[in-house]
Parts: sequence; structure tokens; C-alpha cells
Amino acid sequence: MRVISTNNTPRRRINIIERGSIQRRHKPDYWLLIITVALLAIGLIVIYTISPALSLNSNLGENYYINRQMIAVGLGVIGFLITSSMPIAYWKKLTRPLVVLALLSAIAVRLFGQQVNGAYRWIQIGGFSFQSNELIKFAILILVASFLAGRIRDNLIKSSQKTLLPLFIILLVVLVVVAGLQSDLGSTGVIVLMMGSMAFIAGLPMRKIVTIGAIIVVGGLLAVSASSFRRERLLTFLHPTTNCQSTGYQACQALISVGSGGLMGLGLGRSVQANGYEPEAANDSIFAIYAEELGLVGDIVLLALFTALFVRIKNIVERSPDDFSRLIVMGILAWLSTQTLINVGAMIGVIPFEGITLPFISYGGTSILFVTAAIGLVFQISRYTTYNLPIIEKGSEGKKDENSYDRRGIRRAYNPNLSGRS
Repeated sequence: MRVISTNNTPRRRINIIERGSIQRRHKPDYWLLIITVALLAIGLIVIYTISPALSLNSNLGENYYINRQMIAVGLGVIGFLITSSMPIAYWKKLTRPLVVLALLSAIAVRLFGQQVNGAYRWIQIGGFSFQSNELIKFAILILVASFLAGRIRDNLIKSSQKTLLPLFIILLVVLVVVAGLQSDLGSTGVIVLMMGSMAFIAGLPMRKIVTIGAIIVVGGLLAVSASSFRRERLLTFLHPTTNCQSTGYQACQALISVGSGGLMGLGLGRSVQANGYEPEAANDSIFAIYAEELGLVGDIVLLALFTALFVRIKNIVERSPDDFSRLIVMGILAWLSTQTLINVGAMIGVIPFEGITLPFISYGGTSILFVTAAIGLVFQISRYTTYNLPIIEKGSEGKKDENSYDRRGIRRAYNPNLSGRS
């Protein structure tokens, strides 16, 4: 960074930071907070409207589900307050404890958890269920961000021995634990895409990313072919209406829910599918129930809120003050956007059905806790975003925005100092 001065104006002397930016503490991105609160509120409203039907089918109290969802949101608020107030650099020190805790939770779920649809995802703790994969996503986020930031600092990001091999080992552990022990391909896909996005932004050469991606695709095809349950899900996706009474029941009911909503929906509290027809109505299938009650107009509003959230996060990625912060925010953007696309895509039949929650909306304390904690990290980083100064070239009246996009779009904006890839 070099400071230069010009005397192009007769009134005063202007100091300009060449190819640099100002980093200072300022107001955080409150729009990020407003959108998150709006999404949480929508989730509470939908759970409230279907809580009586869900409770009746489960022989529970009428307000059982909404009461527990309110507790989940309360825990999420606490998580947000913690992560939004802690210095971001402190998370590097917590990398190892988080990874160890995540591995222990995964083992505990496999040994003591309940199997649901061929997958081990939850463990009961004092009347509450804990989903270890949400903790694993959070731990992998911090681990990979810390690792890649260190490799960027040491100028080793392109090294196969120092960067690619450790990253591949982390990926193998994720595949063994999440896809193998827990049989959760949906969460595996989210973590893989999260890691890939962070590696791309860090500057890992494209040919290496493509190579790893090809290996993952081959491994995924082998995993599907080796499991009759997964093969049936794939066949159900290809021919959704042929097995509506067996393997395709949930997918068919989701399409019925979405289609029943029409343009304006049946109205809040008037869902038919929530009365025992739609499996996992409060969890994985919450978008289908939402579409049934609020219709296409409601869907557009909800997806617009998600899009606005992702745009705000993207802007923070572009202006993050350092590599560690930039990688964390990029990982969170990939995590939330991928999970949203998988959930919504499965409900409308454009991707194979995978049991994965819709962020901020689905019923479940673990999901709410960790996605709001992740937003807290972004909110904290937004206090220190940098704003690049315009470069005024001597003898020219024009200004050049150093934070502009190049032909590849996101590369220069997300990492202005990134050299070319090979």
C-alpha cells in the first residue's frame, strides 16, 4: 500500500491511498439483521398455523410445536449475540475444540441416535433433539477458513502438498462421517459446496478444484448405486408419479401441497396437507406447507427475502477486511444458499428429494441455533468492511473504482489482490 498526494486542485491537498482501502469500525449491516428477523418471523407464523394439526396427529398439546420453536428462536438469538460480539480472530483459537466436539457429536448420534429414513441425524438430550450435522457445518466453516487464510498468508495456496492434500483429507473425513456414518447426502452436498466455494475464493487453481469435483461426482454416483434406498430416491425423482404410494409418497405430497396453493394460497391455518398427509410437514417439507397456505405470491415474497439476504452477504464478502473474514462470510453464503436451493428444489421436484431443513423457517432448534449464529459472524464482520477509495490518475478527471469486476466476475471483487489462476 502506497500513499501518494496530488495538487490537481488549487483549494486543498488531497491524500489518496493507491490500490488500498480504509478499515475502521463502523455501523454494522442492519439490513442483514432485519431480513433475518423477517425470515424467523415467517417461520414462527407458519409453525403456529400448523401446530394444532401436527400436535393432534402426535397426541401432543395444541401449542407444543410453536412453543418449542419459540424456544429455538430464543436460543438462536443467544447464539447470534455471542457470535456477533466476539472478535472474529478469536474463532481461530476455537478451531480445534469445535472440530473435536463436532466429531464426538457425530459419533454419539451414530451410536445412540435414532435412525430415520436410513439416516442417523438426531440424538435426544433431555427431551430435546440435537442434530450434529449443523455443528459439523459450523466447525468445518471455521476450520477451512482458518486453514486457507494461513495458506494465503504464507503464499502456499497453490501448493498441492501444503494446501490441496490437507484439504482433500478434510473432505474425506466429511464424506466418511456425514455421508458414511450418518447417511446424510444432503448435508454432505452442502458442506462440499461450501468448501469448494471457499477454496475458489482463496485462489486454489481451477484445475485442482475441477479434479476434486470430478472425484466427488464419481464417489457420489458410487454411493447412490451402492444403496437401494438412494437408488429408489433417484428413480422417484426421474419418475415422481409412478411410486406415489411407496418411495415417492413424500415427493408427490409435496407437489400436491405446492400446487394446491395456487396464486394466493388457501390461507394461514388452512393447510390440508399438514393434517397427516405431508411427512415432515414442519421440518423438511415446510416450504411445501408454506406454498399451500400462501400460494405463489407468498413464495415470491419468501424467495425475495432469501435473495436479499444472500445479496447482503455477498456485498460483505467483497468488502471483508481480511482473508479469514472473507472466507468465513463466503462459506456462510454458500452454506445458506445451497441449503435453501436443495430444500426448495426438492419441494418443487427439480432435484432429488433430500431431507434437509430450510434455513430460519423449518422447525428445529439445532438448525435455528447454528444458522443464526452464522449470521452473527457475518454481522460482526460487517462492522469492519472496507470501502476502496477511487484512484485519481494524474492528468485525468476520471475516477476508477478499484473494486470493479473483471471478466470472471466475482474473482476481483471478492479478492482484489488475487493473481491469475493456472
